[in-house]
Amino acid sequence: MREKLNILMEDIRSYVFPEYYPAAMREEAIYAALADLTGQEAAEGFRKELPEIRRLVYSDVRAVMDADPATDSLDEVILCYQSVTAMLHYRTAHALLALNVKIIPRMLTEMAHSLTGIDIHPAAQIGERFAIDHGTGVVIGATTVIGNGVTLYQGVTLGARKISSGPRHPILEDDVTVYSNASILGRVTIGKGSVIGGNVWLTSSVPPYSRIVQGKAIYQHGFQDGEGI
Repeated sequence: MREKLNILMEDIRSYVFPEYYPAAMREEAIYAALADLTGQEAAEGFRKELPEIRRLVYSDVRAVMDADPATDSLDEVILCYQSVTAMLHYRTAHALLALNVKIIPRMLTEMAHSLTGIDIHPAAQIGERFAIDHGTGVVIGATTVIGNGVTLYQGVTLGARKISSGPRHPILEDDVTVYSNASILGRVTIGKGSVIGGNVWLTSSVPPYSRIVQGKAIYQHGFQDGEGI
């Protein structure tokens, strides 16, 4: 099955980015592959979602380009950035999950996890214009809700504080930025336009336009008898 899913994702990549990955009969190939894996009803439902998946992934690509001054080219983002692969798999998996397809959505996001180091559960809800910069080590849990225009940096965890069957992961409202290695845990809400600094451990909600940073490090010159090591 994994080989079939790899072929499916190549077909979907060609559909979303036809100018970069040319292929003939893209929609028909996607439908045929999914019909074999999931049945005709789910395959037909997914085919109807393809234009929206393409729109959302392109919005993610543009968000990455806007967020990263290291590139000024859509070509570079599409062809080189790990987050594009992760979001292509996630957007596909999320659409399939909404069609009640079992197992395959999780397999698709785990394939992306292996390829990119970005772990997004297919049940997470992610708005448009979502940017992940660098990306390695990002974890987004199953009940996470992310608004539009959100940016995450490497090592960010949107996780749970305890095991439960209900909502247990964070809500990030529109235009939130979370810097590297921050952990936001539990069903907390990060208000619109907030910035969460690097290495922050956050387990409580913050209002819109908050600026949350860790406490300043204390510099001590020299140690005696192993103190402070």
